[in-house]
Amino acid sequence: MSFLKLIRYQNLLMLAFMQLLFRYGFLKLQNIPLALNDWQYALLVLSTILIAGAGYVINNILDQETDSENKPQNLIVGTKIRETTAYNIYIGLNCTGVAIGFYLANLIGKPNFAGLFIIIAATLYMYATSLKQIAVIGNFVIALLLSVSVLIVGVFDLYPMIIIENQQIMGSLFSVLLDYAVFAFMINFIREIVKDMEDINGDYNQGMKTLPIIFGVKRTTIVVFILSIIPIIALFFYIKNYLLTYSLFPTILYSLVFILAPLLLFTVKITTAKTQKEFHYLSTLLKGILFFGIFSILILTLNIIYNV
Repeated sequence: MSFLKLIRYQNLLMLAFMQLLFRYGFLKLQNIPLALNDWQYALLVLSTILIAGAGYVINNILDQETDSENKPQNLIVGTKIRETTAYNIYIGLNCTGVAIGFYLANLIGKPNFAGLFIIIAATLYMYATSLKQIAVIGNFVIALLLSVSVLIVGVFDLYPMIIIENQQIMGSLFSVLLDYAVFAFMINFIREIVKDMEDINGDYNQGMKTLPIIFGVKRTTIVVFILSIIPIIALFFYIKNYLLTYSLFPTILYSLVFILAPLLLFTVKITTAKTQKEFHYLSTLLKGILFFGIFSILILTLNIIYNV
């Protein structure tokens, strides 16, 4: 159980679910050829979660002092798992994940794509060692990596199968993945800042320079409030210019209830949040918004098929 907590298995399960959903709840329901078969796609998901798990491990190793103050109940390295063992786990997960990535890249005839897995692993290491201590940059990097985990589905499953005859439809499907990647980026970027607000005491004592430490909690709250308006506007735009145009009313209802309403609740709550408990609640709320936002791809796909 300590190992599962070390790699933050809940987050990895959500990542795997997200990638499986885009494959089997979206791409497989289209009348298009895909580059990977089922077991090969399973390897892509496995590679992703192994590298992400390695990122969590190195983060836990280097955050021992901070976590002992912010979240002592979640401290794993140094208490339940030795630091040396944790480093070995980190190396093993990364090497396995990157090796699978090399195999898949060569399998689809795009060996250069293997570099993507190396870049992701290296970026996660840089984040844990230095980037997370830089205001906004660390938040941006983590949010960007989540969006990349969405786009990698299209890179490995769609891109290799594009020919002149299907270029338009493949481009449209990749555009949908890009929309969801942007949504995931926006929500996770905001969530990372909220988590910094939650952990401000421990981060300050460790000499970190997060946005709440530099600007103060009150000013950062204003920044987060402004940022939270952006996905709300984007969602209104998407509903008006796409969902309404094609009369996709079940998807509209789902979006209003499970995405827009919680987002509006977040914008209201963030203006009065002051305590660690309140920021933790808001972080969890954003995680739920992200989950239901990603799940909407299945609702949208079934809605389109039903309408057709």
